[in-house]
Amino acid sequence: MLRRVLLLLWDTQTSLHSLCLGRLYKVSTHTGRRMCAYYFVKHKAVYCRLRRVNGPKVEYLSEGISQEDMKQIITAGLEAISSYSSSAMSEAVVPDATVSPAAGGPYGEKAGGPGVDFSYVGIDAILEQMRRKAMKQGFELNIMVVGQSGLGKSTLMNTLFKSKVSRKSALATAQEKIPKTIEIKSVSHDIEEKGVRMKLTVIDTPGFGDQINNENCWQPIMKFINDQYEAYLQEEININRKKRIPDSRVHCCIYFIPPTGHCLRPLDVEFMRRLSKVVNIVPVIAKADTLTLEERDFFKKKIREELRANGIDVYPQKEFDEDAEDRMINEKIREMIPFAVVGSDQEYQVNGRRLLGRKTKWGTIEVENIAHCEFAYLRDLLIRTHMQNIKDITSSIHYEMYRVRRLNENNTMVAHANGVPEHRLAAHEM
Repeated sequence: MLRRVLLLLWDTQTSLHSLCLGRLYKVSTHTGRRMCAYYFVKHKAVYCRLRRVNGPKVEYLSEGISQEDMKQIITAGLEAISSYSSSAMSEAVVPDATVSPAAGGPYGEKAGGPGVDFSYVGIDAILEQMRRKAMKQGFELNIMVVGQSGLGKSTLMNTLFKSKVSRKSALATAQEKIPKTIEIKSVSHDIEEKGVRMKLTVIDTPGFGDQINNENCWQPIMKFINDQYEAYLQEEININRKKRIPDSRVHCCIYFIPPTGHCLRPLDVEFMRRLSKVVNIVPVIAKADTLTLEERDFFKKKIREELRANGIDVYPQKEFDEDAEDRMINEKIREMIPFAVVGSDQEYQVNGRRLLGRKTKWGTIEVENIAHCEFAYLRDLLIRTHMQNIKDITSSIHYEMYRVRRLNENNTMVAHANGVPEHRLAAHEM
């Protein structure tokens, strides 16, 4: 009976397991979901790598490896690509990931033994590489909230991220007066959940829609969005640009509609019509608990009709659906827009469970209960299912349109300065 000794070795990246069966050593490594193995036999403090173990017969594939080299091999992780069958050692063959079948192994052995899975390339490992890189870099998300004072913008943002991320929460000041003009105020936070880090920036617009004369009140917001595109563009066209350009572009604008129950105001229509061309807009009905279910459904239907009548394309836009699957998922979302939401950062005890809600005389409105409001759908859209798509559309559509326009303007100015005729410039651009 062979004496068995079990030795567990742990590395920061790879779990190594070395099993000694008498003089036969197996070193296995876990790479993603695959388990791979190398076999060695020890003879007088020298290790020899094996191709196959077939009963008492052992075929040697390499020259001896010293004990010091063997330690380095184990600590390096032995990245192998062959699949390992723990049921039969006689079928185990160990190719090297860095050497082609024709070239042989790293120790001069001839490859191509029976049982080698040469069909496996390892392309699927790119997903793990991307995940590790993304975890190191972290993520960025910039959300703008627009709406009149008192619609619960700060509360909703706190509810979305379950932390004090809003401007009013972060800046505990005295009672604020309504500003005479629209101010743009942004607050950034570093949020971490299960090892995933995200830099969240919440951009607030106090003063929007609070004046008697709200003419052109969207212009400061439009200017702020374009200023962020310009800052990114200038960083991008620098000769010595940064390895990773800080992204301050507005990825999403949540527009708060007052719960009137009738129709959109001219201010709502004009704002969304102009801003939908430069940023992803997600309209929500604020404080939806003030409406009955019938009033809410009628109001949502009326808003959708007005959006179509005025040619306002809110997120998710039909023209950016990539395939049939995306189209089917996004159609369901478009049928729910605008989301009727309720925000609360207060916890209450309901049926033995602690949950976020708003307590009234007739009961508690549960924020995350889809029977009470549509907050859960909004959260899923912004964070759990479409966050990356929102950022992609910002980068590849909205920012790209701004970049093309600005570069064309620069080319036109340079051409005019050099005295190039207008018709020749137009022909060159075509």
